[in-house]
Amino acid sequence: MGGGGGQRSALVVFVAADESQIASVRGLSVGIMSAGQGRYSRAQFLLDLTQGARIAAASYPTANPPALSIAPSGAGAVVAGWRAARKRAEDAPQLLRPGLLAAEVPGGAGYAGITGAGAHLDAVLAADRDGHIAGISLGSASSLLARVAAMRRRERLLAVDLPDGAEGLADLRALGQERPAGELLIVLQRAANAPGNELLWSAAAGLPGGGGHELTSHSTDQRGLVAAFDVAPTILAHMRVAIPADMRGRPIGTNGQLRSASLRALMARLHVIVGRRLRALGCLLGGWALLLLAAACWAHVRRRANERARHRARAWALRTGALGVLWAPVAVLIPAALEPGAAAEYAIIALACLGFGALTDALLPWPRALLAPAIVALVALTVDALAGTQLLMRSLLGPDPILGARFYGIGNELKSGLAVLVAAAVAAALYPAVRGRRAALAMAGAGVILAVIEGSARIGAGVGGVILVSFGFAVATVLLLPGALTRRRALVVLASPVAGLLVLAALDLATAHGTGHFTGSVLDAHSPGDVRDIIVRRYGAAWDELKNDAMPVATAVALAYAAVGLRRRERLLGPVGTDPVWLAAFAGGLAAGLLGAFVEDSGPVLLVVAVFALGCVASYLWGRPREAA
Repeated sequence: MGGGGGQRSALVVFVAADESQIASVRGLSVGIMSAGQGRYSRAQFLLDLTQGARIAAASYPTANPPALSIAPSGAGAVVAGWRAARKRAEDAPQLLRPGLLAAEVPGGAGYAGITGAGAHLDAVLAADRDGHIAGISLGSASSLLARVAAMRRRERLLAVDLPDGAEGLADLRALGQERPAGELLIVLQRAANAPGNELLWSAAAGLPGGGGHELTSHSTDQRGLVAAFDVAPTILAHMRVAIPADMRGRPIGTNGQLRSASLRALMARLHVIVGRRLRALGCLLGGWALLLLAAACWAHVRRRANERARHRARAWALRTGALGVLWAPVAVLIPAALEPGAAAEYAIIALACLGFGALTDALLPWPRALLAPAIVALVALTVDALAGTQLLMRSLLGPDPILGARFYGIGNELKSGLAVLVAAAVAAALYPAVRGRRAALAMAGAGVILAVIEGSARIGAGVGGVILVSFGFAVATVLLLPGALTRRRALVVLASPVAGLLVLAALDLATAHGTGHFTGSVLDAHSPGDVRDIIVRRYGAAWDELKNDAMPVATAVALAYAAVGLRRRERLLGPVGTDPVWLAAFAGGLAAGLLGAFVEDSGPVLLVVAVFALGCVASYLWGRPREAA
């Protein structure tokens, strides 16, 4: 392996160690690896490593892969259960080819393990398309390094199971010190099937740039974070073997000096995001409810106060709470930077949101206050993305890398909410308005800006975001144009998502040099079948989301409120007198949420968020001060 012939080779070792132990080995660059898309399974993790691609577990015909074990055969071995694993991959809605890595390595791959150390599951990494392992060596832990040295001379790709504890770390240090020139050493944390192992520690030596750095890849576009399906293309790129089109991962590289404390903090932060989201929202809504209750109590105690004073208290509480919720995309960035405990994070978000709401209401007249959270949110998210501060990724409204589907950009929870917020900000800026080209151009211009932010590979990286923003703001723009709705205008609305995608493709190629999210998911599709697979995966994931926990009830409630709002729109927009720009903003926001439910893999989540945000905007409008009437 890389000995006499000078061939470039790769050694992949599995070790039960954490970051502090792995980082103690000199010459390694370290990162966090997304080990799966959804719930972690060790067998699926290994299959993803071999195929250089992955999909959500729910997209397979069966959620769990078949049982896999190793049976020696001649100088090598075969993987029992491989035929079932391959059939399961072939029936999935994407071209997945388990064993593709070893099949592309000249001469195949080998495995070195320890006798009696379980089923030797990590040997799956060395299996080719037929489940065959070219070479295998089993023996005592004390002879492992000698056996690895012998196999290095025969196999260009070798998977090695290191023993647990201090012995395994000593072997890892020895392998790092003895690494020949031209050999790529990849270290993967070995973990059991258990919740919480969706993120594992990884390291590498032999990458361009040397050791002592943090790992990254174009799959994640995040410093210190890589994905499991990046391993196969990294190995083939190192060997200077052409990477098959069916491998969706990207070669791993390095970015910045290794900061172990920062990486450990990132790992800890990513593990708590999912569990805190709904609780934080509940605390924020609870704070708003307390404001309303305090206003009602004040009005009850001050019975002698005139009706004007009581109305002022109730209206202020309604406006402040509604604005506070709309400030959430900005407020969640504060604890993302501080990384406090759960209770402190809930308190920070609730107090910051309500404080921003009260301050905005005091500084800006009704209904102009809606401008502030929209503008500040877009600026903050753009600066965070361009500066690489990773605050959105660490926040409760970020893309949540622990799920393994998305690592950067604006997540689905924000896309439709931002569309509603920006449309409402345009309406607030133009109110009172009349239908005309000026109002239509303002709404269209805001839509273009938001589509660029949500779609740019450097910022939002959202294909679905561009589609829903283009459609929603096209609806709002057409409603503001003078004259009746014509067939031509209807066609413009229907064609707006296509136009948005064309602009996104140009942006992706120009700003990300073809490495962005849109390029990887759509432009790199090699056949109509690939496009079909993308559509099937998205709708499959959306359907799974619709069946998840309380989402059926939330979706039904959102649809009911949307239907009532459409039917009683004059009543809904009573505080603004059915002003045309507000009617357009509400229609555009609802259209964005509805289409988002059909084009994003989170499905109904986007509709629920859009209707909730529209409800907050309506609450703010109904908190109109009497002097503004």
